[in-house]
Amino acid sequence: MKVDFSKYMDGLVPVIIQDAISNKVLMLGFMNEEALEKSQAEKRVTYFSRSRQRLWTKGESSGNFLLIKEIIPDCDKDTLLIKVTPTGPVCHTGADTCFNENNPLFSLEKLEEIIRDRKNNPAASSYTTSLFEKGIAKIAQKVGEETVELVIESTGNDDSLFLNEAADLMFHYLVLLQAKKCQLSNVVKVLAERHK
Repeated sequence: MKVDFSKYMDGLVPVIIQDAISNKVLMLGFMNEEALEKSQAEKRVTYFSRSRQRLWTKGESSGNFLLIKEIIPDCDKDTLLIKVTPTGPVCHTGADTCFNENNPLFSLEKLEEIIRDRKNNPAASSYTTSLFEKGIAKIAQKVGEETVELVIESTGNDDSLFLNEAADLMFHYLVLLQAKKCQLSNVVKVLAERHK
């Protein structure tokens, strides 16, 4: 793969990082030739940090690496798109993407972050914390109960009740995933493999 590092005075090309499964844009960084070579060799994204003036592998301190699935140069060979599988939150804020700051939309990923935080930082008044304290058997039982309630409401004509039960099931399902030390992205990856 040819990349034109000479196009920019500092010898760095912009690198757009995209989730290989969801196609969500995760972050932007810069690479020099050495950073690209290291990224290709190790199959993990390594940038050239302009503030540190050195190579920097994303996740070297947090453990949240970006595992490379595909590297695609643009038509001018001066910008890269790298499709990755993240091993944890991408942004230093703990968000899944660096582009959430002004996004008012609630998402399953945001709910998953909240649930993870309740697990790692228990709060006495939190319903989610109380679920984790009861243990996995009770969490699994709650998922079963919510499933039955959703099935019952699906046979009725009240969309509001149906959607509320669907939300209850989704919430408790995400709690169960966290209790099993899994993430929604793990499930999406299985579905993506099946889709192939």
